[in-house]
Amino acid sequence: MADTQVESPKKQEQVGGRGIGDDGALREFGSNLVQTPGRFRDSMIRHGTPTSSRTRSQAIFTNFFLHILPTRTHVHAIKAMTTLGLGVATFVLFLLLCITGILLMVYYKPSVDQAYGSMLDIMHVVPTGRLMRNVHRWSAHAMVFCVILHMARAFYTAAYKGRRQFNWVIGMSLFVMTLALSFTGYLLPWDQLAFWAVTIGANIAQSPQELTDVLGITSWFDVGRMQKELLLGAHHVGQEALIRFYVLHVMVLPIVTSVLIAVHFWRIRKDGGLVRPRSADEVPADHATPPAKSPPGKAVSPVTSAPLKTYGLMGLMHGKTPAVNRELRNTISTWPNVLYVIGAVSMVTVLAMLVLGMFFDAPLREMANPAVPENPAKAPWYFLGLQELVSYSAFMGGVGIPAIVVIGLALVPYLDREKEDTGIWFSGAQGRRVALWSVGFAVVVVVGMLWFTVSVGWLRDWESTAHVPQIVITIFNPGTVFVVVFALWSLFIVKRTNSTRMGAIGLFTCFLVGFAILTYFATVHRGPNWDFFWSESDWPVH
Repeated sequence: MADTQVESPKKQEQVGGRGIGDDGALREFGSNLVQTPGRFRDSMIRHGTPTSSRTRSQAIFTNFFLHILPTRTHVHAIKAMTTLGLGVATFVLFLLLCITGILLMVYYKPSVDQAYGSMLDIMHVVPTGRLMRNVHRWSAHAMVFCVILHMARAFYTAAYKGRRQFNWVIGMSLFVMTLALSFTGYLLPWDQLAFWAVTIGANIAQSPQELTDVLGITSWFDVGRMQKELLLGAHHVGQEALIRFYVLHVMVLPIVTSVLIAVHFWRIRKDGGLVRPRSADEVPADHATPPAKSPPGKAVSPVTSAPLKTYGLMGLMHGKTPAVNRELRNTISTWPNVLYVIGAVSMVTVLAMLVLGMFFDAPLREMANPAVPENPAKAPWYFLGLQELVSYSAFMGGVGIPAIVVIGLALVPYLDREKEDTGIWFSGAQGRRVALWSVGFAVVVVVGMLWFTVSVGWLRDWESTAHVPQIVITIFNPGTVFVVVFALWSLFIVKRTNSTRMGAIGLFTCFLVGFAILTYFATVHRGPNWDFFWSESDWPVH
């Protein structure tokens, strides 16, 4: 008994020195369990509550998702007219598409025998499936619309100048990726609308045959056929095309788009933030440094515009950061000011898509039937302008002119290198006048050409030109006339204003107005056999 009484306290000391006998370890375990939520939060978010400038800065520095933002943001960046919230709205729409797309993938079957049935199940059987599909469809349309507006905003505020040149090219790449995502997703419902719209796209891909046939090289260099087979995996729209479009839509294109978005955001941060005019960095009058007293007989220049701070790189390398000469008094803390703006734009965007999804169903026609073509077979609205041009020439309307426009827009920062203030809409009063002139000019040219082709026709419709060579039909058509006339108008503006920036504004405005008019014309006034009708009520009844 004596040995046992002596050994018992020793055993208590040997077990971690915590005194299990008096339940100390259990109490510590309970205390740790209670503290776990707080410690988990502290291990994940390594900064205090953002109640001071220091902790707000730490919140931005240490948070992976917020580090894309600077700790302080210029007040000009959160003004409504600076960006119109289009960049944030576009990104939120992309996230909505990813989320709803993943939910739809759970029930969708990429098979020509089951795809249409799975769409019916999603619409009528799956809980909230109709809402998810509707939100996905309208978000895709809204993203294309917002990307176009965002590109126009960046162009008209000269956000492509200086060190932002490459980011403009990234933005153009995102524009192409957005169109590709929408186009590849269009086939997946496997209904009549999707099947024949993609058939049109496949024929456009094959349109280089129009040129190679004229040159007599199709037999050994058939690039059109190669493009069509690469797109469809076969000579026709079938199972191979569906699975290719599915893989592109759900994996390849979203990954590429995500990488480009990350680079786009990173370059905005590295290029000094959102573009702004020099006047936005002026020191307020009440903060200006008083002028120094001039010695007798000597004039001292005022120092009100001199920077109060400069920012070096702490001996790591020579030179200064872009923050040199930037006054901090015109900035605000990103947390919470900018985050409130981002949150507000995000909520409005999501709300708009939910409202559209609740009250407007995404279209779903009959199951795809290759034996019964749609008449008219129309592409999505953002491709209808091209489809109107394709009706004149498949190659120039579907390949040549789009390539010229995209490459030309990508080269704008490298062709327009005038030293001027940025961040000002239309670069001032002169730019606004040029834009208005260009709107009027483009309306007259496009509407006049459409009226001419509807009333009089084009080369193939005239008896005197019935035997015109195909190469002439391919090159000389209303689409190429638009491009040449708009280019001449741009050169005229450059000569008149002695400014390449004004010429670029004129050319971009003409293309934007032309795209809008052609889209409207093809949507409203083109009916069966692509004939002109004032409204759908005038279509012939079979």
